[in-house]
Amino acid sequence: MPYREQIPIDKGLDNSLSLMMEGYRYISNRREKFGRDIFETRLLGGQKAICIAGKDAAEVFYDEEKFIRQGAAPKRVRQTIFGEKAIQTMDGASHEHRKAVFMSLMSRESLEEVVHITRDEYDQFISRWEGMDRVVLFEESKELLTRVACRWAGVPLQEEEVKIRTNQLAALFDSAAAVGPRHWRGRQARNSSESWIKGMIEQIRAGNMETQEGTALHELAWYRDSNGKLLNSQVTAVEVINILRPIVAIAVYIAFCALAIHDFPEQAGKLTSKDDSYDEMFVQEVRRYYPFFPFAAARVKKDFLWKGHDFKKGNLVLLDIYGTNHHRDIWERPWEFNPKRFADRKDDPFDFIPQGGGDYHKGHRCPGEWLTIEVMKVSVDTFVRKMYYDMPKQDLNYSMMRMPSLPKSRVILTNIKRKL
Repeated sequence: MPYREQIPIDKGLDNSLSLMMEGYRYISNRREKFGRDIFETRLLGGQKAICIAGKDAAEVFYDEEKFIRQGAAPKRVRQTIFGEKAIQTMDGASHEHRKAVFMSLMSRESLEEVVHITRDEYDQFISRWEGMDRVVLFEESKELLTRVACRWAGVPLQEEEVKIRTNQLAALFDSAAAVGPRHWRGRQARNSSESWIKGMIEQIRAGNMETQEGTALHELAWYRDSNGKLLNSQVTAVEVINILRPIVAIAVYIAFCALAIHDFPEQAGKLTSKDDSYDEMFVQEVRRYYPFFPFAAARVKKDFLWKGHDFKKGNLVLLDIYGTNHHRDIWERPWEFNPKRFADRKDDPFDFIPQGGGDYHKGHRCPGEWLTIEVMKVSVDTFVRKMYYDMPKQDLNYSMMRMPSLPKSRVILTNIKRKL
């Protein structure tokens, strides 16, 4: 007879308030309390949720035979960060077919292009920053990355609309876990940005707007689903935004890169050695160490037994992404910032999951992960090798309750000068 065991239960009719109050640490706190990598709770209106963490948990969570994404993301997430009928909510052959168009955009040539564009934008922004008394790095990075994203994706962006589109795209990832005005700004930004891109898609298909083959805008505008049909213009707009919005969200990581250089000053000396391999280790450790995505959600596809617990069809399951990236069974001294831990480290799709785990092509791992790493490397190279700056006294603490978390000051730089 199969071995079954009662897992710990976080008692309460609805623990959503505790989730909001503890943020990234909610699942990890209970794992420590129970001494287990699995427990049951009630969230999002009192529905049962099973929380899991660790390499084994990630491996089962990204098993497409056991879990589906349809119906897992809360409505507030679909109405802000993802969009309705987005690739993140799909499963099976239809998901794999649509994922292929996203993966086609991540060729070596395409990644080299985004590196070139990012370097060019930083070059222009350094000139701009030299004339400013103070630069709020996170705010400036959002605009820089909006320009990068639109140039790379082939999306026309008029100078007079840069601020508007920057604020809209940033509001999408800043609002999913928020309540009140911040969340409603995200909802409004979703409607406005979809309307903007939808209009372009209709112009392209009507023959009134030219696009460059190979760009995200072109490939998605003419993408046909597994039935050979063009996506309707609304869903196509959602997917174009799913290219733009994650690139702008790299601004969070850029702020944390600058914070890491400040908090761990010995890193600056190592980074100035012009060792590209150390740059990559550094940005990987930033992605592991600092909070970004708190957890991922899925629903059980069919009944199965795992670690002595019955997972029933329809159960909501949350994978602790932050906790897995700080798991003691995976990482030696996980609360230390140490880029060297990535030296000669073998790739594993389940033990390092800042942007999801599993297979890129068939699963739900973020297709833009390589792009994120390249943009972060250009950013670090810019900070340590292309410009001088001071970081005045400011509040650089970041909250584990706010999602996404950010240094409170948003990282203020002064006295910026270009290195010749």
